[in-house]
Amino acid sequence: MHSSSLLRVLFCIVGACLTWHSVSTSVVAADAQPNVVLILADDLGWADLGCYGSKFHQTPHLDRMAADGMRFTHAYSACPVCSPTRAAVLTGKYPQRFNLTDWLPGRGDQPAQRLKRPVIRQELPLEAVTLAEILKEAGYVTGHIGKWHLGGTGFGPLQQGFLSNIAGDHTGTPLSYFAPYQRDGRTMPGLENAPDGEYLTDRYAAEAEKFLETHRDKPFFLYLPHNAVHTPLKARPETIARFTPAAEKLGVGTQRNPVYAAMLSSLDEAVGRVLKKLDDLKLSDKTLVIFTSDNGGLATLEGMPAAATINAPLRDGKGYLYEGGIRVPLLVKWPGRIKPAVNATPVCSIDLLPTVTEFCLGKPAGDVDGVSLAPLLLQSGELAARDLFWHYPHYANQGSRPGAAVRSGNFKLIEFYETGRRELFNVAQDVGESRNLSADQPALVEELAKKLAAWRKQVDAQMMTANADYVPNPQATDGVITLPASRADVYGVMLRFEPLPHKNTLGYWVRPEDWASWEFQVTKPGKFEIEALQGCGTGSGNSEVEFAIGDQKVVMTVQDTGHFQNFVPRNIGTIELKTPGRYTLSVKPLKKPGVAVMDLRQVKLTPAK
Repeated sequence: MHSSSLLRVLFCIVGACLTWHSVSTSVVAADAQPNVVLILADDLGWADLGCYGSKFHQTPHLDRMAADGMRFTHAYSACPVCSPTRAAVLTGKYPQRFNLTDWLPGRGDQPAQRLKRPVIRQELPLEAVTLAEILKEAGYVTGHIGKWHLGGTGFGPLQQGFLSNIAGDHTGTPLSYFAPYQRDGRTMPGLENAPDGEYLTDRYAAEAEKFLETHRDKPFFLYLPHNAVHTPLKARPETIARFTPAAEKLGVGTQRNPVYAAMLSSLDEAVGRVLKKLDDLKLSDKTLVIFTSDNGGLATLEGMPAAATINAPLRDGKGYLYEGGIRVPLLVKWPGRIKPAVNATPVCSIDLLPTVTEFCLGKPAGDVDGVSLAPLLLQSGELAARDLFWHYPHYANQGSRPGAAVRSGNFKLIEFYETGRRELFNVAQDVGESRNLSADQPALVEELAKKLAAWRKQVDAQMMTANADYVPNPQATDGVITLPASRADVYGVMLRFEPLPHKNTLGYWVRPEDWASWEFQVTKPGKFEIEALQGCGTGSGNSEVEFAIGDQKVVMTVQDTGHFQNFVPRNIGTIELKTPGRYTLSVKPLKKPGVAVMDLRQVKLTPAK
């Protein structure tokens, strides 16, 4: 090669390197080492904020944040419950890598479960590299205010890169939402001195304001994980009173819990105080503010007289792998850098760490599962195509069953571990996951199932094992065997269990090919009368349904009850179970003249007299 040609090549290489360097550092060129405030709500649903469509809740400060920054419409938590998502937020990794797949300490195994959960780690391991540790090493002042729930003594915020900690410990719920912040002889750390009656969400806001004031002259990272809006639902009485009149006028299936709305209003005010303090200190243009939630909204009763929230149009809520359990709000604000926009790219909790490190350090952190959202936030490009994964090998307190999920493009596959059932949805077109496409696209189901299996292997996801102590639907001391809809196995495409609060039934029974079954345990054999608690909408009656236990079969003609949720008990026949042991009852339609077979809330076997 001639010397002139060699020089041209060298100039091209140097020029390319300089161009790459200018692109990689452009996110911090305007203001090196921006401040970061990361606010995490607890159990806040995707549809809870005004900017996401809520007509009942009042969230003016968060709505303003959404208008001033970027609002993501397809943001996901890394898990349908809290602790694993918190691990993902702080490490940028899937929590399965830490064998931290449930809230801590987790729900113990019970006889009604077919499968036993894997033994989970009880803390975020110290070898995990957290966002706080990365930014602390880069010269940031790091502060933690709020809920930790990632380990107790020796595994708290101070051991994971934070220089200060207020309130963070091993607990998942606050000792009290009102001062004094104590219970059973314990006090929340850093909150020992508080005026009686002070509200916890307000205190976190005050502590955040103090942190910002104190460290205004240094780059800082404030992690502010609120306890709100997690149960127990507690709010200031005067704020509850503001929402009660409107709540009393709303119907079933809508957001209408005045206590939850009051808690959210206080959370919104607390966010507003942080944003105002940044303005007052003239730090807003130097500060990246992120707001999100650790999982979907609690949409089941879970020991309460009313549901905390409703996630409609999303399906179900906290604890479930359906969209209501894992899709969350995500707002990102940085005046002058992030222009107002709405973005529909699927993103996840694991993306927050690499995003922050790119903005603060000029490049995303390595050895993480997430990707930097900087191209989206700066509207300079798109993310490369990728899949998002979930693995929840647990029976949730909210009633869901263990399983896994993958979102690939517009499609999402859910796989249930008990029976191997798979459900496929186009979540871009069918946000409510009402139409299972698994029968229509079996090749896609297999493709996504293989991706899910390969990912589980890659992250060393721990699987469930058979429960040797499994006792399904045991016979009561009075001889009655109760088979609730929530414990049924469903087969086919559309039939599903619809949980409380406003449903508690096998529904969507629109295909005669779909059917259900229950396993149950008999200790006192004999003859039993079968009672079905069924509902049926006007015009859909007269379906014929077969109830079978072994060779014994009873056929019921479905009664029109005027509404699918208007349930009536039907005594449909008698069967005999001659020996103790385990049996299976199946319910299969034989004929469906209307739009649906029925809704079925319960089957009961009562000893015949």
